Amino acid sequence: MLMKHGMPSRLAFLDCAKNCMLASSPVFRRQQFLIRSLGGASDHQIHFAKMKDLKSVEADAESILRAITPPLDPSRHKGQAGKIAVIGGCREYTGAPYFAAISALKIGADLSHVFCTKDAAPVIKSYSPELIVHPVLEESYSIRDEDKRSIASKVLSEVDKWMERFDCLVIGPGLGRDPFLLDCVSEIMRLAKKSNIPMVIDGDGLFLVTNNLDLVSGYALAVLTPNVNEYKRLVQKVLSSEVNDLDAPQQLLSLAKQIGNLTILRKGKSDLISDGETVKSVSIFGSPRRCGGQGDILSGSVAVFLSWARQHILAADANTNLSSKNPTVLGSIAGSALVRKAASLAFLNKKRSTVTGDIIECLGRSLEDIIPAS
Repeated sequence: MLMKHGMPSRLAFLDCAKNCMLASSPVFRRQQFLIRSLGGASDHQIHFAKMKDLKSVEADAESILRAITPPLDPSRHKGQAGKIAVIGGCREYTGAPYFAAISALKIGADLSHVFCTKDAAPVIKSYSPELIVHPVLEESYSIRDEDKRSIASKVLSEVDKWMERFDCLVIGPGLGRDPFLLDCVSEIMRLAKKSNIPMVIDGDGLFLVTNNLDLVSGYALAVLTPNVNEYKRLVQKVLSSEVNDLDAPQQLLSLAKQIGNLTILRKGKSDLISDGETVKSVSIFGSPRRCGGQGDILSGSVAVFLSWARQHILAADANTNLSSKNPTVLGSIAGSALVRKAASLAFLNKKRSTVTGDIIECLGRSLEDIIPAS
């Protein structure tokens, strides 16, 4: 379109720039080539269809929460509402694994375990008697080099005894970056994959997988929950580019697909979620207060809802009305929405003094507002 004096309009210029950005996407170029090879639609038709597909769609989070949250039933026994394990906690960081594990209980999981280092265990135990704490992990400073192989084997054996009991693992809160500890956790993740145990990976767990993508690549039961900086490192590592906020849904879709269609929950003003096939957003609720620890609450919450979504899908018939039947996507949407609602309620009460514990205490009420227990 030309203006009166023959100069391109600002709108036309912006459209052109946007088209160029889209056309530069490797995923888009491959799709164009494939459709042309099959005698498909024109480039113009492809562009508009692709743009429609790549818009992030606001998820109907409350409907998902209602669908996958199991009813309170006196005939159910302990453990059926979820058994979650957090792998994390070291000398420096004891709060993060506690936040993740206690959040799982506050939402409605029956049992919550923490596998941490021996130094962290007494501290985490002192926070709450509700958690089952396993002081089995080790850091380099406490062992000799010649003992590392045998101790690593012992750590893995201790975790393996419990693995089949868990519905989901949370990897990373308070884990730290000790090389020996990270090596042991890498083996735990490989063990979880063999047993088809879902994993939610956050914090130092993201540092671990960013440097060793084979740990999660192609594992559809994995969820990554990066914040701004963690997402930036993932994009640089996997896509060899910088974060593109102007085309965030496309970039997230490409990132998830490139790592083998696992699910990524990109935290932000609006949370974006993709499994490499679709992009959903959760922007309801929220709080301007960004105290540390909210990501730990989210990882524990997503773990519970992921396990519930998986149970729901297995039990539901083929006509279930959920728009997605991927439990990692459903769990991510539900966890994101609930934590955002809890944060908004906590901020309403405490304003600038809101801390992580205040948000945790609002989890139950937030779920009750959407799905009354009675």
